[in-house]
Amino acid sequence: MAEHGRRREYRMDELAEAAGITVRTLRFYRERKLIQPPRREGRIAWYDDTHLARLRTISALLERGHTLNGIAELAEAFDHGRDVGDLLGLGAPTEETPVRLTPEALADVFGAEATPENLAAALDLGYLGTDGGEIVHISRRLLDVSAALVREGIPLAEVLSAGRRVREHAEALADTFAELTAAHRRTPEDTRRLRPLAKSVVEAELSLALDRRLSRDGQE
Repeated sequence: MAEHGRRREYRMDELAEAAGITVRTLRFYRERKLIQPPRREGRIAWYDDTHLARLRTISALLERGHTLNGIAELAEAFDHGRDVGDLLGLGAPTEETPVRLTPEALADVFGAEATPENLAAALDLGYLGTDGGEIVHISRRLLDVSAALVREGIPLAEVLSAGRRVREHAEALADTFAELTAAHRRTPEDTRRLRPLAKSVVEAELSLALDRRLSRDGQE
């Protein structure tokens, strides 16, 4: 074991021991590209704590019933995910709380619905981003609602598809409110100050729309 800069590094046998697997299994995972290539120094391959975290994730997902093929697809989606900083733009959300998750924690939230396809869709939608070795969901409220809908028996793929449609409508509503305030020479600071009013209008209109929809459904 060695220190490279501030990172702890491991030889292959040391990494395998730390991860609780055999060297043969580690070689197999490397051949399957489940982990990133090690740093080479002459003939010595050096691994670091990111490799150790990935190996522990693989073990945890296997215990949860995921296959190696599925884990490989999850790893690929995770490795190519957008950085959460790109998703959030300048600064953090003003009202939403991002949630940091390990892949196995995400699997615990969504169970069998945590498939490579759904993970890729959530990354593409911008619900999920990456930050170093972690997955970050941009909103605790969106995560909780998505999980609740899945527990109600709605497939996660359909939840994400609906989320994409809601996103489009929400962007249009935000544009409408921004145009309204701009038309009356309001500054961006005024728009931020009046934000709760816009949210109240949208919440009230959605509540009334749901009432009308439930009433129509009851009459059919």
